[in-house]
Amino acid sequence: MRKIVSSGSHLEDPIGFSRACRIGNYISVSGTAPINNGETVHIDDVYNQTKYCLELSITAIEEADGNIQDVIRTRIMLTDISRWEEAAKAHGELFSTIKPACTFVEVSRFIDEKWLVETEIDCVVM
Repeated sequence: MRKIVSSGSHLEDPIGFSRACRIGNYISVSGTAPINNGETVHIDDVYNQTKYCLELSITAIEEADGNIQDVIRTRIMLTDISRWEEAAKAHGELFSTIKPACTFVEVSRFIDEKWLVETEIDCVVM
């Protein structure tokens, strides 16, 4: 079984990506930025950008017939690692009982300088 979940982005076709892809019982969610209708949300707010990205990802997982309990790994990429606790607070609110493997890393920048965070999630549907 292969299922593609669209983000609705006009860039999906030219770049060749989707918000999420499910093959069998594995779901992988692409890097998710804090974008709503083409606009960056929660400017200068790591906590709310992180929460927004994770919630978008969870919605994609559900569209691929998975759920938050299926999450086995998260990746939180930040442009300023000194703000990791703000991102960790948002992550903990969603995943404190699930406790997936998780990595926080600093990156030099994203496509849009207003993005402070981007997230990725992997799932195994049981």
